[in-house]
Amino acid sequence: MAEVSKSNLLQSDTGIQHLQDACVVIVRTEWNAAIVDALEEGCRTALQRAGAKVQEVITVPGAFEIPFGIKAYWEVHKYKDDRPKAFIALGCVLRGDTPHFEYVCRAVTDGILQLNMSLPVPTIFGILTVDNQQQADERIGGKHGHKGEEAAITAVKMISLLQTFKQSTTP
Repeated sequence: MAEVSKSNLLQSDTGIQHLQDACVVIVRTEWNAAIVDALEEGCRTALQRAGAKVQEVITVPGAFEIPFGIKAYWEVHKYKDDRPKAFIALGCVLRGDTPHFEYVCRAVTDGILQLNMSLPVPTIFGILTVDNQQQADERIGGKHGHKGEEAAITAVKMISLLQTFKQSTTP
C-alpha cells in the first residue's frame, strides 16, 4: 500500500514551471458525492497554489462515464483557444457485494489509459478504488494524504513536462 511519507510528490517542485493560468478541466462523478466533493476541493486548492485554474467542472453519472465525458469535451474544444492543458478525472468506486466493482474499475482505468495514449493533453487518474468508507477517508486528507491534491500536482507536472518538450523543439 502506498504511503504519502514514501513519496516526494508533494514536496518536490522538480519540473514545475510557473503556469500562467493553465486551464484544467475536472471531470467528476455524481456517485459518492461527499468523497468526490472533498477530492475536488483538494484538487482546486493545489491547482490554485500552482498558478493553474479550473476552466470547467463536468459532472457525469459514474466513473464508467468519465472517459466519454473527457473525450466529448475534447472533441468540442480541441480547435478553440479555451482547450484545456489537462484533464483530471475524479471519482470514488466503493467495493460492493458483486463483481461490478472490478468491471467499473477496469473500464475507467482502461478508458483513461486510452485517453492518455490518444489525446495530446494528459488525463490524470484521480479515482479512488476502495473497499470501504474508511479507506476513502484515509485518502481525502487522512493517513494516505489527499488524492485530490496529488492529482492536481500530477496535472501541473505533466503540463510543465509538455511545455518543456515544446520549448526544446523551438529554434
